[in-house]
Parts: sequence; structure tokens; C-alpha cells
Amino acid sequence: MFKIVKKTKFSDTVTQMTLDAPLIAKKTEPGQFVIIRVEQNNSERIPLTISNFNREKGTITLVFQTVGATTLKLSCKEEGDFIADCVGPLGKPTDLENVKTAAVIGGGVGCAIALPVAKKLKENGADVDIIIGFRNKDLIILEDEFRKTSTTYLMTDDGSKGEKGLVTNALENLILSGKKYDCVYVFGPLIMMKFVALVGKKYNVKTLVSMNPIMIDGTGMCGGCRLTVGGETKFACVDGPEFDGSLVDFDEALARTRIYKEMEKHAFDDACNLLKGNK
Repeated sequence: MFKIVKKTKFSDTVTQMTLDAPLIAKKTEPGQFVIIRVEQNNSERIPLTISNFNREKGTITLVFQTVGATTLKLSCKEEGDFIADCVGPLGKPTDLENVKTAAVIGGGVGCAIALPVAKKLKENGADVDIIIGFRNKDLIILEDEFRKTSTTYLMTDDGSKGEKGLVTNALENLILSGKKYDCVYVFGPLIMMKFVALVGKKYNVKTLVSMNPIMIDGTGMCGGCRLTVGGETKFACVDGPEFDGSLVDFDEALARTRIYKEMEKHAFDDACNLLKGNK
């Protein structure tokens, strides 16, 4: 059992939770994730990337969006409550070796994953530009934390805060202004990562994307998280979650995601109806 020591609601659908998990915190590095089960019985496993960790306090922090039945159940938990299981850290840490200049890009909830990577790069002495994008000002998370870390460019689709446009616009403008990056790190929706990877390919800039497909066991056994990368089948849980964006078959990944989202919507509706019936 893992105790929830802090809970913060960023919005109606986005929640931040800090768990007491000293053994996981001891080994975690930026880019890794955990797989959790909310309840002991009849509870599915879901992957959540670790957005922060504190080795001294023995805590890890997760940020998630309520999009399905399990995240709905998790969002109903309060400080002092427990979740049944939290396994990790899983996946490979973000490759930060020999990176002197970098752009770190986060979209929506993916910004929670981007933050520890940006912090680690700065700790390593790298020159870092941060680009964060949201649909509108009401969905912005962690802006202050990003601005404390490094130069930050805020983009919103509707222009309600920051600059109007997409993260790809900001990245391309920076490259055209003379910025030369050893690597661009991208965290967020598949469609956003696809087009950032295309910008990277256009300007011959290495781009690493963080893939987060459906997972069950997190050890490569189930095959649910399979991707095609460079014409080869890879498993996000053990081979990733980060891959060279120029090699990822995003169209295949998007098609698989659409199928799962339809299934998830039905489960979410069933969970909502169940919760209403229990009130």
C-alpha cells in the first residue's frame, strides 16, 4: 500500500499526487515511470510517468488527467488515503549524456514529464530552452516552475496567454534565429510529438519523443505497448519510453490509440454511472 501524502487539483481534470514511496524515489531518474493499481481487487494497471521525486523525503510525484475509469477512481482519492500498488521505476531514464544545448518541449499534461528533464539538464550545465503549449490559459500547469528552471516560451492555441500558436512554431522560430540544439526532448500528445519530430527532421536536429501507449505489465511481456520504430517492433515499457522521433511510425501509433480511446470512453462512462449510483 502506498500513502498519498499530498494532492493538488490543477483543474477539474488534472491532478497532482505525491506518494510515499522511498524505494522508488531512491532509484528514479527523469523520464522513468511507474505502473499503479488503485484498488486491491478488480483494478486495472496504468502507467504514469514520474514528474518529480525527492530522495530525502522518499516521495514521488505523479500528474495525471482524468480520462478513464481508473484515473477517475484515482482522482477521488484524498490525502491520507492509500493506493494498492505502485511498481517502478520502469523504463529507461532520459538520455542526457553529452548534451550541451537542448530544447525541452511539453504539451498539456506532458509538461509534468518535461519539467524534471529540463531541471536535470540545467543541473548538468546545459543551455536549455523550454517550450510549453496548452489549448488555453485555464489549462496551464507548472508555468512558474518552468520559468524558475530556464528560459521559457509559453504558447496557447487561442492566444489567451503567452504567444498564440503551436509549440512547433516556437521551435522553428528558435532554430531559424540561429539556435543549434544537440537534442530536442518532446513530451505530450502523439499528434504534437509527430509534428515536432517533423520539424526536427526538417532541420536535421535530433529529436527524442516520450511514448506512452497502453501498458499492462510494464516488463515487455504483454506486447500492448508495441510500436514500430525504424521498421522494427519495439516495446515502450522496456525499450523506451523515449525514441528517436524521426523513426517512430506515428500514424500506426495514432490508429492504435484511437481504438483504445473508444474502449476507454465506454469504461469511463460505466464508472461515472457506478459512482453516481453509489451516492
